[in-house]
Amino acid sequence: MSNQSNGYHVAVAGATGLVGRTMLKVLEERNFPVSSLKLLASKRSAGSAMTFKGQEYTVEELTHDSFNGVDIALFSAGGAASKEFAPSAAKAGCVAIDNSSAWRMHKHVPLVVPEVNTHALQGHHGIIANPNCSTIQLVVALEPLHNEFGLKRVVVSTYQSPSGAGNQGVETLHNELQGKPAQSPFSAPIAFNTVFHTVKEQFGFSEEETKMLNEIRKIMELPALRLAVTCVRVPTLGGHGESVNIETEKAISPEAMTATLKAAPGIVIADEPQNAVYPTPRMSDGRDEVFVGRIREDDSVENGAYMWVVSDNIRKGAATNAVQIAEALVSKDWVRVIPLAAGETF
Repeated sequence: MSNQSNGYHVAVAGATGLVGRTMLKVLEERNFPVSSLKLLASKRSAGSAMTFKGQEYTVEELTHDSFNGVDIALFSAGGAASKEFAPSAAKAGCVAIDNSSAWRMHKHVPLVVPEVNTHALQGHHGIIANPNCSTIQLVVALEPLHNEFGLKRVVVSTYQSPSGAGNQGVETLHNELQGKPAQSPFSAPIAFNTVFHTVKEQFGFSEEETKMLNEIRKIMELPALRLAVTCVRVPTLGGHGESVNIETEKAISPEAMTATLKAAPGIVIADEPQNAVYPTPRMSDGRDEVFVGRIREDDSVENGAYMWVVSDNIRKGAATNAVQIAEALVSKDWVRVIPLAAGETF
């Protein structure tokens, strides 16, 4: 295995997908210490060529033996592949940072947003989960507010881009806008429309809504936090928006809220609505920060406030957060996999 002085052996599983390609871009932009790189994908994509830092790599088929000699593997190959292959990575001594929902609520798997809970990485067992894209941007904004004012209740409605469904989601929107037939991952046309995620869960919740409810509580270590979540897709090409209403234990004002968020890592305040300055999906495009605006008082409760939160769901909501986890592991020298206790399994 490598060490920080000479770089790390890195793999990207699902390298040919929308998030996988962005992971490579972010690794290059942030100059992550890569001493060797292995690109992995399904058998269908194996053999194709991709470029990283000016060097061409051939994509290999993802197998259980892919992680021998690899230090860190960024996974964005889908939940089924992650369930099958991430344990093999951990067994080989490789840290799997997984972008799917497969491992997020597993008791032995940290669910991490570096601005919020880097400490959860310590003592990991080789699989680390990247949260849902909508969860990531929300907890980046909620954590400093909770630390300062104490959260009692959070109500959030999402305005999510079709890009959250990968290449197929983006292609579906393009095709529908041009009047072309499209094989859609959505339950209704997305062009000029709003679409709910498929409702499969008990009590009428979509899987996306349930993910956010569970993940926010796990990441923030607030199992009793009162949450109300509604998730909606809207026809934007990239970037997720969230309308957020909070109720706090302590008195809160727009001025104090703004000052708290300005001082927090990873946040940009864009809040001059009188000058038409507020966060938009286009503002977040290609950026790694979480943008917050429309900060105002909610006088329907004793201590309440509104905010509008936007972030690039493919970058901070997926690829960048995964790379930031890898950076945190490197900076704290926590790359080493600690085996599970006897009798414990993934």
